[in-house]
Amino acid sequence: MGRVVLSLLVVASLGGCSGQQGHMCTLIGMDSGVSVVWRPADFKGSGGAIIRVCVDGSCDERASGDPSDPIGMASVRLPQDIEAKKLPVELTVTPAEGGSPVTYTEQAQLTEERPNGPNCDPVAWVASFRADPVKGLVSAEGFSLQGDQP
Repeated sequence: MGRVVLSLLVVASLGGCSGQQGHMCTLIGMDSGVSVVWRPADFKGSGGAIIRVCVDGSCDERASGDPSDPIGMASVRLPQDIEAKKLPVELTVTPAEGGSPVTYTEQAQLTEERPNGPNCDPVAWVASFRADPVKGLVSAEGFSLQGDQP
């Protein structure tokens, strides 16, 4: 009889450890930061370029890449606890075959991302842009690897 009572107590106590307290979380990691993406073919006319992105005193620099590559990206990590705020983002494009660097500045509004679901960690604060060789920093929304669509 004592074993039955003990078994029932163990089962009852383990029921509270099932991890299901109204929601489930996945285990995807994510860092806070600002990303800038581009199509390397967009910079083919200038023989390629060096893309430099700076945010809040930190920078990332990349070659624009081979025109046959589908995408290029530079990103600057930010502190995880940065929260929602506006930060200046500076993009400098230096043509690979000579020419003067061109610098563009935009404000990034960091938004909250929870890759593992609502009420799950981590919380990342992110913003993204597209580097356009003519317009500079533009919204990455609708960015397509297929090129501009009519």
